[in-house]
Amino acid sequence: MAISVSTTEFHVLDLETRMPFHFGNVEVTEIPKVFLQIEADINGTTQQGIAMGGLLPGWFYKDPSMSLENGLRNMIEAFRSAADSARTLNPEPTAFAFWKALYAKQREWATDTDHPPLLWTYGVSLVEQALIDAVCCHRNESFGEAVRKNTLGIDLGTIYDDLAVYEPADLLPEEPRRSTAIRHTVGHGDPLTTADVTPSEQLDDGLPQTLAEYVREDGVTCFKIKLSADRAFDGDRLSRIVDLLDELDVNEYRCTVDANEGYDSAREFKRHWETHTADPNLSSLFDRLAYVEQPLARDDAFTPETKRVLTEWNDAPPIIIDESDRYIDSAGTALEHGYAGTSHKNCKGVFKGIANTCLIAHHNRIDMDRQYVLSAEDLTTVGPVELLQDLAVTATIGAKHVERNGHHYFRGLDAFPQTIQETIIEAHGDLYRRHEDGFAMLDINSGEVDLTSIVDAPFGIAAECDTNQFMPLEIWLEDLEE
Repeated sequence: MAISVSTTEFHVLDLETRMPFHFGNVEVTEIPKVFLQIEADINGTTQQGIAMGGLLPGWFYKDPSMSLENGLRNMIEAFRSAADSARTLNPEPTAFAFWKALYAKQREWATDTDHPPLLWTYGVSLVEQALIDAVCCHRNESFGEAVRKNTLGIDLGTIYDDLAVYEPADLLPEEPRRSTAIRHTVGHGDPLTTADVTPSEQLDDGLPQTLAEYVREDGVTCFKIKLSADRAFDGDRLSRIVDLLDELDVNEYRCTVDANEGYDSAREFKRHWETHTADPNLSSLFDRLAYVEQPLARDDAFTPETKRVLTEWNDAPPIIIDESDRYIDSAGTALEHGYAGTSHKNCKGVFKGIANTCLIAHHNRIDMDRQYVLSAEDLTTVGPVELLQDLAVTATIGAKHVERNGHHYFRGLDAFPQTIQETIIEAHGDLYRRHEDGFAMLDINSGEVDLTSIVDAPFGIAAECDTNQFMPLEIWLEDLEE
């Protein structure tokens, strides 16, 4: 097979959130969604591919002093660089080989910029996703089939030496999951009950707003709870959540905790954690805990002191990285420093996520004394492309629950053209349903979503999405200057 990319085209759609989204002190009320359409040459045949991402610079920088406009422009610069590089690369025999070549070229480009690795690799991932879509469509093959048959050419040994003897199918689940639980995020300021919502904050858009409403209406039983690193605040907040879940009779729930880079050191986090776990009012929550996510700042996660604390902490919870997962092999570095694993997000790389899943599976086979974890996270993904491709990956890696709050921050697909909403309901009627007000929305039943149409479609998408309906990137950038 010979694969190359001949054209790349970006379009943008601005989405307004139902409620503010916070990164520390930064409040976000609008998230532009970027669509990348490519034309790939696959063995002499032209095939289109599509990908979709979100412009949310706060997560990539977490720098309150950076203006939103500068952050958006930096993200677009990284996206454009990856697309431009993709068009100049020589043909490669597989999609995986093309991704590796693009990653190397983008990394070289980024050395002359101030862009953090999470950002410049996001540009690579956007092209990677569009290319995977093109290959799967060309072969009329689902993503799960393409990974297990390895028609994408995934060479695990080029990322981790320990995996050189394996094919992906050796370490992945035998079949993709056809349903998954939604893990509902509970942020620091998110209302737990209607008593937490002031009259001015009350929404009237036909969707749940509080944690209690989501439990009652969607039946969610998996939760991602944010910590603030304020010990007293977190203790009280966790107690309120436990009391509410008890009141709602949510007995068989699972939870994760996101420490959001909030702690100055591993020792500080350990002190806080031991205080919380010693509280008898919280014992039921910690009995249901799956893991803790990224307690330390991304630049401090791999220090010698952190390694000492984590490797010597005998009764530590499983702790994983997220924002520190900046390079292809960061998960391996994390395991060496005493972490239990990492998170998967398509924005960090699809092939990287497959390799990390295999790495975790390998360690769970050879080390029976520890639990290794690969989580599925992504807060604001929405259809008609981004969410579907992400779920295609999480189904393939076997994620039993995934963080999904795009349906919480946005009013379904209400902001998209009606033609797109109708098409998505027709093609993915198991994943989406029509709200009584007419818009397409995620269909969550007993806390789960049905992935059947996702798993069976080429890279998750069973319906075409005409990106020409959205604003060309060049015009959007001109409007940004005004």
